[in-house]
Amino acid sequence: MRKWNRDTSGHGITEGVIWQQLLLFFFPILLGTFFQQLYNTADAMIVGKYVGKEALAAVGGTTGNLINLIVGFFIGLSSGGTVILSQFYGARDDRNVFRSVQTAMGLAICFGLGLTVIGLILSPAMLQWMNTPEDVMEPALQYLRIYFLGMIPSLIYNIGSGLLRAIGDSRRPLYFLMVACLTNVAMDLLLVMGLDMGVAGAALATIFSQTVSAVLVLLILTRSDSAFRLDWRQMKLHPDLMKRMIRIGLPTGLQSVLYSISNVLIQAFINGFGTNVSAAWSAWGRIDGFQWMTLNAFGIAITTFVGQNYGAMLPDRVRKGVRQCLGMAFAASFFCSGLMMLFGRQFFGLFANDPAVIDQGMEMLWLVAPFYFTYTCVEILSGTLRGAGKTLLPTVFTFTGICVLRLVWLLGYVAAHPSVRLTVISYPATWIITSVMFIIYYLRWRRTLPELGREAA
Repeated sequence: MRKWNRDTSGHGITEGVIWQQLLLFFFPILLGTFFQQLYNTADAMIVGKYVGKEALAAVGGTTGNLINLIVGFFIGLSSGGTVILSQFYGARDDRNVFRSVQTAMGLAICFGLGLTVIGLILSPAMLQWMNTPEDVMEPALQYLRIYFLGMIPSLIYNIGSGLLRAIGDSRRPLYFLMVACLTNVAMDLLLVMGLDMGVAGAALATIFSQTVSAVLVLLILTRSDSAFRLDWRQMKLHPDLMKRMIRIGLPTGLQSVLYSISNVLIQAFINGFGTNVSAAWSAWGRIDGFQWMTLNAFGIAITTFVGQNYGAMLPDRVRKGVRQCLGMAFAASFFCSGLMMLFGRQFFGLFANDPAVIDQGMEMLWLVAPFYFTYTCVEILSGTLRGAGKTLLPTVFTFTGICVLRLVWLLGYVAAHPSVRLTVISYPATWIITSVMFIIYYLRWRRTLPELGREAA
C-alpha cells in the first residue's frame, strides 16, 4: 500500500489543552465565516444603497432563503464526507482518507450540476410560492437564475473547505474566503455602481468570486503529497463511502432544509406585509447573520474536534471539549446580543436610507436579539452529534422544534391574526423548545461515549 506523507497544514486536536485547541481552530473559522457573511452582505449593501429597496428585497430575504434552502441541503448532504474524513484522519487511516476525498469532490461536481438545472427551471415557481411582491419579482428572478449558474464552483469551494477543516486546517479556507470576498466587493463596485448592471451585476460578481475560491481550493487539494490529495484520474464515487456519507449527511441536509423551510414560510408571511417590511427583513437577515457566523464557527469547531477525538477513541476528551465549547459559545452569544441592541440603528443604516425600513428593522431586532443565547445548545450539541456520526435524532429534533411548531404557529394563529411581531417571535420561542430537546438527549448520549469510541475503531 502506498505510503503517504502526513499532512501537517492543520494541527493536532486530539492532544493539548482543549480550550486552546478549540480557539485555535475557531478563530480562523470565525474570520472565514465573517468574510463569507461580508461576501453575501456586499451585494445587499451596494444594491440597497445604490439601486433601491426593491433590489435590496430581491437579493436579500426572498432569494437568500431560497438559496439557503436548496444549496444548504446539498452542502449538508455532503457534510457526511467531512465527518467520515475527520474520523479516518483521527484514526490515521490514510487509505480511506484518500478515498474519502475523491468521493466527496465527485459528489460536489454531481450536486453542483444538478443544482444548476433545478435552479434555472424552478426559480419562477418558487418565487411565486413565496408570495414575492410584484415590484420585486423581476429583479429577484434575474438574480436567482444568474446565481444558480455558479453552483459547481460554489459546491467545490464549500465541500473542499469542509474537507480541509476536517483535518484541522481552518487557515487556508480563511485565506481563500478573504480573496473571494475582496474580489466580490470589487466586482460589485464595478458592475453595480460602475456599469449600472443592477442585481444582474451583483449576481455575476458572486459567481466570479465563487469561481476564484473554488480554483484556490482545487490547487491545494491537487498539489498535496499527503493522503489528502485530489487525483483527477482516480476521482470516483466509491460506493461504500458514498453510502456512508449519504447516510450521515442526509439527515444533516434535511436539517438544513427544515431550517430553510421555516425561514421560507416566514419570508412568505413577511412579503405579505409589503416592500418596506420585506426590505427591513432582508437587512435584518444580513445583520443577524453576524451572530450566526459566530455560533456556526463554534459548531464547526466542535464537529471536527469530536470527529477526530471520536475516531481516536478519546471519550473523556470529547466530553470536556463539549463543556468548554458551550461555555465559550454562550459568552460570545451574549456579547453579540449586546452589540446589536446598542448599535442596531447604525447597522440598519448601512443597508437602507428609508426611515420606515430602519424603524421596522429595529422592531424585529428587539424581538430576536435578546434571545440569541437560547439557540446556543442547538448549534453546539447538534455539532457534537454530527462529529460522532449521529445525525438522525438531531434532524428529528429540528423538524419537531423548529419546523413543525413554527408551521403550527404561523398557519394556525398568525394567518388568522396577521402581524409582523407575531411572525418574528416564532424564532426565539422555537429555539427554546428545541434546545431543551437537545440537552435532554445529549445528557443521555454522553454516558455511552466509551462504547461509541470502541464502535468507531
